[in-house]
Order: sequence, then structure tokens, then C-alpha cells
Amino acid sequence: MDVGGRTVLVTGASSGIGAVLAERLAARGAVVGLVARREDRLAEVLDRCRRTSPGSRMWVADLGDLDRAEAVALEADDELGGLDVVVHNAAMPKRRHATALTPGDVEAVMGVNFLSPVRMTLALLPRMLERGAGVVVNVSSLGGRLGIPTEAAYSASKFALCGWSESLAQDLSGTGVDVRLILPGAIDTEIWDQPDNDAPLYSGPLEPPETVADGIVAAIEGDRFEHYLPDLKAVVEFKTGDPDAFFATAAAAMASEQS
Repeated sequence: MDVGGRTVLVTGASSGIGAVLAERLAARGAVVGLVARREDRLAEVLDRCRRTSPGSRMWVADLGDLDRAEAVALEADDELGGLDVVVHNAAMPKRRHATALTPGDVEAVMGVNFLSPVRMTLALLPRMLERGAGVVVNVSSLGGRLGIPTEAAYSASKFALCGWSESLAQDLSGTGVDVRLILPGAIDTEIWDQPDNDAPLYSGPLEPPETVADGIVAAIEGDRFEHYLPDLKAVVEFKTGDPDAFFATAAAAMASEQS
């Protein structure tokens, strides 16, 4: 699918990966629907998108409100004349030791990071299937393949999104509706500096959000299901091949970084 001339809904579009992706898509001739909580920031991104894609629109929504998430998906589909692509990019971090988490913490993260993509996809799916075309892009994380210390709630939500994506892709095989799974590594976005979160344990290099945005465009236009951005698949294969060795290596690296 060439993104030029297509309609694409992007969640989490007020900053970071979502903002860069929206502008990339608009520059390529896509009509972009933008969704995020922060109206002022979202309006700035929309203004930049409209320089190359005047028909682009925005919806202000907290996707933790699952009924609102579903309604926004259907509104965008109606008002943009049918969505060709939906990119589930919105996410919230939760850096907190597991012993300090509350059930409410976990439920909030699961709502935004997992249940809102599920609800939005299920709302749009009958329409995409009727048209016989569409692409669902789920932006998970390397933390959806590797459990991250002090990020149990976040990793759980991203693992869930990976499993959902794998099963969904198989269920939709041959329908004309495709699924793409995006697995970003450590990306230079606002996720590292959020209130009500512990300081991140990771202090290594960060990739620019453009790496992921460009990879998402390539994923939409390509035919592969899974995309590591940057390519850290070997790390996941190491964990899968020998989990005990991986955990020992990770623990040693953490102890060295904290000393």
C-alpha cells in the first residue's frame, strides 16, 4: 500500500513518534487523522500537516476512556471517508517497582496501551473487512518481548499487544486487512521524563523518533509483519534461546550501571 492518497489515523500524535509520523505521512500525500490528549500540542502538529495535506483532521481524546477511544475511531472513519490505516501509537509509561504497584496503576496502563487499540480495532474491523482492505499498525516496544525491570505494568501491556497482533494477523489472513507489529527500542521521546514515574534505569543512547516513524511508513508499504526499530531482534533471540543466561547478563549490567 502506497501511503500517498490514503487516510491514516495516528494516535499519540501530539509529540514524539506520533507527531513525526503524522508529518511524514502528510508530506507523502496521506490525509491524516491525529488523536491525542493535549489539544494545544496536537493543533501545532495539525497545522504542520495541513501545509501538505489540507484535509487532515484532529480529535482530542484520552484513550484511557475506552468508550471515547472507540467513538473516535468511528468518527474518524466517517469524517475521513473510510480509514485505510490505523496506527495505534499512544502509550503511557509506568516505571515503578512491582512491589509498589497498585491494581489501579496496572489497569490504567493496560487501558491506554492495550485495551484502547483493541477496542478501536474491533470497532473499525467490520468496515475494513467490508471494503476488503486496510492496515492495522500496533506500536508495541522491545519491552513487549523483554521484561524490563521496574516496568512490569508497561511490559505486560506491550506483551499483550504483541500477542494480540500475532493472533489478529493470522485470523485476518486472506481478508485484505493486514497487521503490522512495530517494536521500538530506546527512542528519544518524552516517555523518559514523565510525572508519577521512577527515574529510568536505562541511561544508554537513544534513537531519534524519525527512526521509528520512517520504519512505520516502510511497514505500511511493505509486506512484513514484524519490525524492530532499530534492529535489536538478536537481543530477543538471545533471551528466547537462554532466558537464564539473559537474566544473569541483564542483572550484571544493571548492577554495573548503578555502581
